[in-house]
Amino acid sequence: MASWSKIARIIRVPLGFAFAALYIWLAKPTRASIVIGVGVAFPGLLVRAWASGHVEKNEQLAISGPYAHARNPLYLGSLVLGAGFALAARSWWIAVVMVFFFVAIYVPVIRAEERFLRGQFREFEDYASHVPSLFPRLTRFGASPHAFSWDLYWKHREYNALLGALVVIAALVAKCMWMR
Repeated sequence: MASWSKIARIIRVPLGFAFAALYIWLAKPTRASIVIGVGVAFPGLLVRAWASGHVEKNEQLAISGPYAHARNPLYLGSLVLGAGFALAARSWWIAVVMVFFFVAIYVPVIRAEERFLRGQFREFEDYASHVPSLFPRLTRFGASPHAFSWDLYWKHREYNALLGALVVIAALVAKCMWMR
């Protein structure tokens, strides 16, 4: 039988799309909530973009860019993005579901990925002892051997996060105008 972390990894994207439909249905946006929410969400998109330009999955341990501050900046970016969209929606149900989703899906995925990294990269243990998992340290860990790579950003298709965010924002704006 598959472990929950494996199941969570498989269902997280389809579940995210299903949640998006529920999100639009439950959202009660106003102009102000959209502006505030986008203001919070945008840094999450930036963190995700920055992280995707530094990670070479399964090839080498990412310790440059945002990985010098937090071991899981992609998930941190997702958390900030989700918080922004929760604010934009003005629904406590959405906030509760997002917290549940993060704890039930992303925490096990993070743990499984870190188990994999421990086995894959001998230097991970030292890195993990100096760099927090999710909430970043202010000072950089070690030297930053790699610069941001647009090629990695495109390879990881991180632009999909931006496109998805724009679709959600457009849906919130349309719902806000329709609710008047």
